[in-house]
Amino acid sequence: MGENIKHKTSVGGQALIEGIVMRGPAGNAMAVRMPDGSIDVEVDHNIPITKKYKILGVPLIRGIAAYIDSMVSGYKYLMKSADKSMTEEEKEEDLSKLDRWLTDHMGPAMMAVIGAISTVLGVAIAFGIFMYLPTLLVDKFDEFVVRNSDLSKMHPLFEGIMRIIIFVIYMFLVSRTKSIKRVFMYHGAEHKSIFCYENGLPLTVENVRKMKRFHPRCGTSFIFVILIISILITSALVLIFPHLSEISRPLWVLMKLAILPLVTGIGYEFIKYAGKHDNIIVRFLSAPGLFMQRITTVEPTDDIIEVGIEALKAAITDNPKDDEIK
Repeated sequence: MGENIKHKTSVGGQALIEGIVMRGPAGNAMAVRMPDGSIDVEVDHNIPITKKYKILGVPLIRGIAAYIDSMVSGYKYLMKSADKSMTEEEKEEDLSKLDRWLTDHMGPAMMAVIGAISTVLGVAIAFGIFMYLPTLLVDKFDEFVVRNSDLSKMHPLFEGIMRIIIFVIYMFLVSRTKSIKRVFMYHGAEHKSIFCYENGLPLTVENVRKMKRFHPRCGTSFIFVILIISILITSALVLIFPHLSEISRPLWVLMKLAILPLVTGIGYEFIKYAGKHDNIIVRFLSAPGLFMQRITTVEPTDDIIEVGIEALKAAITDNPKDDEIK
């Protein structure tokens, strides 16, 4: 099921804590399973940033803008879903003694500052694990194995492969935790609901349950496309400018950060194209991300599917031809 797409759509979503947010022509719709068992649906009729400012809707540029906008709004919805899905008792238990002391003695402003610091530290740790660590490991490989042979020009390729390996291991370990596994079940429900809609079938639990959970427009596929494009571009740069392989590691990492917007823009355009086409290039570049979804998505239960359906219904219009929604 899910192969013969009837509704070409750019509706996308994100799994949350006990919920799903769908981004569609009617706006962003968040559905959350409440502590009493009901499903709370909240629709934000916002205008996408790529539609709000014409310059941000230009190909390549729109990918960067959409990614940043998605990250910011995604974090907001994640926090909202966590707050909605927890009982007052759970919120109280979740608040540590240190959190209570800081709130009571220093107020919400201090908590906001601490939250900002935590975010910065999180970004720094992610940078260290996924950007610097692969470079460091491949440098050690060059030093003790490759040395000064021509294989040193293959550094970007080896580094990219190492980054992919680290990412897969990280996601696998994270998926073993109980709370994340449940989020991945909502991720599966998001994909299956969208596939059901794209196939022109009524949005029922029975129909959604039959759909596959691996979707080419998934954020997981986007990450792998970014990794592959990054490998191709950096490898090409080293072949064109051989001296790049000799620059210091901090400069090398900075250079990779500098080309990241370009890589993101290209990746975004490919994901949009992949969602509406099926050919050998799309299948080749999508294959790693689709395989990775075996980790990042889990078959959902019927109650989780219900949440996905409610979010999708609220995000779409009566007109299925929403191809122009970016």
